[in-house]
Amino acid sequence: MSAKLIDGKQIAIYLRAELKAEVEKLKQKGITPGLGVILVGADAASVSYVTAKEKACSEIGIYSDDNRLGAETSEKDLLALVDNMNRDPKINGILVQLPLPKHIDEQKVLLAIDPAKDVDGFHPVSVGKMVVGQKAFLPCTPHAVLQLLIRSGVKLEGAEVVIVGRSNIVGKPLANMLIQKSPTGNATVTICHTKTKDVSAHTRKADIVIAAAGRANTITADMIKDDAVVIDVGINRIDDATKKRGYRLVGDVDFAEVSKKAGLITPVPGGVGPMTITMLLYNTVESAKTAAGV
Repeated sequence: MSAKLIDGKQIAIYLRAELKAEVEKLKQKGITPGLGVILVGADAASVSYVTAKEKACSEIGIYSDDNRLGAETSEKDLLALVDNMNRDPKINGILVQLPLPKHIDEQKVLLAIDPAKDVDGFHPVSVGKMVVGQKAFLPCTPHAVLQLLIRSGVKLEGAEVVIVGRSNIVGKPLANMLIQKSPTGNATVTICHTKTKDVSAHTRKADIVIAAAGRANTITADMIKDDAVVIDVGINRIDDATKKRGYRLVGDVDFAEVSKKAGLITPVPGGVGPMTITMLLYNTVESAKTAAGV
């Protein structure tokens, strides 16, 4: 393998150590950052993700108000819980784990969250501020990608970046972050999607390729230039009889082949994932500081 790994686990450890030190300083001033977590139902992936977030909060000293509700919970009761968290001074950030049961309107719930506590960065107010370059909570996965690039010494200014995927969760917000007139932006960004006629024509010219399509082997070795930086946001289950659980996790990139050609590359798992949770913690700490006027 010729590519150097961008180790998301290790970078997350460094960043969480920084956050833990910051939380300790805040506590000396009587300020304890608090995250309100709401999980409706028992979706296995959601339960695992929420549990990891709660563990991470504990590790760095953030107060976590955990609420695990049955799948039968009504929209009215869920909105009432969100409203209580909006008014609770101990809660600086609110996380409603998606997806929600079909009888609950996800957009209605997300809109009910106070933008000042929108640490997921999904509220239209947060998105709007981000787009126009104002200070805002940045969505956690795109912010994770940005931090991985910055902390790996990747030059963004003037870089040709291709993002494969245009979701509201990753592709669109990440493109907006990278084009901002700022020290962490100033890149030239192209977004490819399912209607792009020739994705390879764009990716072969890119200094940085970010795969967020949600499909295994979307990016193959012939689609990138030598020494390109490749960030894999995808998480896909592939049947694998050799594994005890019957499957293995892979990204959107053909890692085995692309890693022979790229300069830097993220693995799956262990790349973007650990940093996504870390950026949620970061947003919660920032929210606590803002609320306390620090």
